[in-house]
Amino acid sequence: MNILISPDSFKGSLDAVEVADVIGDAFHTNYPGASIIKKPMADGGEGTLDALSTSIENEKMLVTATGPIGEELETWYMITKDNVAIIECANIAGLPIVPSEKKNPDFTTTLGIGEVIRHALDQGIRKFLIAIGGSSSNEGGFGMLKALGAEFLNEKKQPVGNYGRDLKTIEHIDLQELDPRIFESNIRIASDVTNPLTGEHGASQVYGPQKGATPSQIADYDYHLEKYSQRLEGVLGKKLAHREGAGAAGGLGFAFMCLESVLESGASLIAEAIQLESFVEKADLVITGEGQSDEQTLQGKAPSYVAALAGKQKVPVFLLSGSLKGDLDILNTTFDACFSITKAPATLEDCISNAESNLHDESSQIARALYVFNKKGGPQ
Repeated sequence: MNILISPDSFKGSLDAVEVADVIGDAFHTNYPGASIIKKPMADGGEGTLDALSTSIENEKMLVTATGPIGEELETWYMITKDNVAIIECANIAGLPIVPSEKKNPDFTTTLGIGEVIRHALDQGIRKFLIAIGGSSSNEGGFGMLKALGAEFLNEKKQPVGNYGRDLKTIEHIDLQELDPRIFESNIRIASDVTNPLTGEHGASQVYGPQKGATPSQIADYDYHLEKYSQRLEGVLGKKLAHREGAGAAGGLGFAFMCLESVLESGASLIAEAIQLESFVEKADLVITGEGQSDEQTLQGKAPSYVAALAGKQKVPVFLLSGSLKGDLDILNTTFDACFSITKAPATLEDCISNAESNLHDESSQIARALYVFNKKGGPQ
């Protein structure tokens, strides 16, 4: 039996590579003779580089950049054999990097993302795949644009600072010194967010709270992001702020749109990069997974994209989740079977700390059931 294991991460406990390894180990032990292929997945958030690095021949590029709260940060990106730079923004300005007591969009920046892009440009790179999920910022990506040469000035026509709090001081924008190599480049943006920049469904209202924003800050950022976008749109001569995805990563999606980048489904881009469909075609069973599953899993998340590829090839697909919520009948329209690794009522902390052993145990039971079924004459 050919089994393809292609999970997303279990956020807070296991990355996608670790999840795939745990499931794979359980099947090796409990299903003798099965052929196991592991292709960890992601949808453009944290863990994207780790997932891709196991499937794509690459050169790891180490770089020092400005971290999310202004610290000097040692980070990395990768260059593929086709000279594509793959950059994970969560590795540079991600929420997990920020200590919980310092989560506050007033004091975070995307400056380092622009610095890493510039580093890749200096290596001669002109093709990019940039995963923008997991951001800690809410400053519309002006820090990233600033690192690439854009000028943001206050009412006295002096340069503003680099952080979210400085967004409200922007009165003038000059793009004449933007690095021209950007416009010679093909930049594809991996994101699973379709929100506009501002408004009820915008970056501040929907994602501000998880970044530490208070209700008053949320209203403030929504107002100043609207002003910022109007100024930038005035310079560019086009409307971008209310396009789908402009609100991704605290407005970083909007900033990349200003650079003529293309926002695409994160799961689709990652699947394309690892040639996932070609492995699905050869599988008898596909196993995917994530930390928590409900109806929102079907809205562009990595497991639903894996399931769509499996459905296209008429290959059964199982979902292994840290927890299952909502209407299972809805999930079963996409997944042939859904499994929770949680054994009994438990706290979130217990679920996270025991994720590896619980995942191994549940995977082992699934493997044993399949092995017994096939041994007794089921499909091989």
